[in-house]
Amino acid sequence: MAVALLHGLGNDRSQLPALLGSTIPASQTVVAPDVRAHGASPLLGEPRDFRLDALAAELAEQIREGLAGDTSPIILIGVSMGAALALRIVLDATLPVERAVFIRPAFTSESLPRNLRAFPVIGELLAELGPARGEEVFRSSELFRGIREQSPAGAAAVLAQFRTPDAAARAIRLVEVPRNVAYRDPSELAAVTVPAAVVSAQRDPVHPEAIAHEWHGALPEARLFTIPPRDDGARAQAAECRRAVASWLGWARG
Repeated sequence: MAVALLHGLGNDRSQLPALLGSTIPASQTVVAPDVRAHGASPLLGEPRDFRLDALAAELAEQIREGLAGDTSPIILIGVSMGAALALRIVLDATLPVERAVFIRPAFTSESLPRNLRAFPVIGELLAELGPARGEEVFRSSELFRGIREQSPAGAAAVLAQFRTPDAAARAIRLVEVPRNVAYRDPSELAAVTVPAAVVSAQRDPVHPEAIAHEWHGALPEARLFTIPPRDDGARAQAAECRRAVASWLGWARG
């Protein structure tokens, strides 16, 4: 069975292969596309191009191409923005999905929720001031201080948005993606028949546990896993994430 891996906002196709590593059985085909305005994708576009349903449709087409005509159901794994895109693929039935894993979801039915408000600010600073000066201004903001008080590791991850390749040229992704919703209402998730796992991280200001719990509570066939916070050690968190994914999917290694 093939596995499709969908990365988070500001990241690229290497994110989940690096996280899951040898947890994924060697016998399985892996497809890990870059989202528009990320990684090797040459695409930018208009605000409407960054709607989650539009991005999910583009990814579904890339995954179909990567599978070279194989129409068998796949395992779909997404992290953060990638979790929202994976959910849209499931909801819109653009690919046959056997099982889905949603890692640290950050999107709900609310446009620009509190946990994502830093990203449009960063995008605007990148566009107006560039990476170096933009980061300097953001570091002095109350918004950044609030994130750092909750999680120094989370704050460091947010700052990394200033240092990604072509960050200023691709600032539109940070401005537009958080304005979009993963679903209209939690009740929409009740129609999902695909078995799913939701992986929640403790003390994560960008990926609050409350959002993972909302997804888990609304999805009829979902299992919830909780992993430790990044502030307790990124390696420990990654190891627990691998263990959760491997155990739920029945992969031998975790």
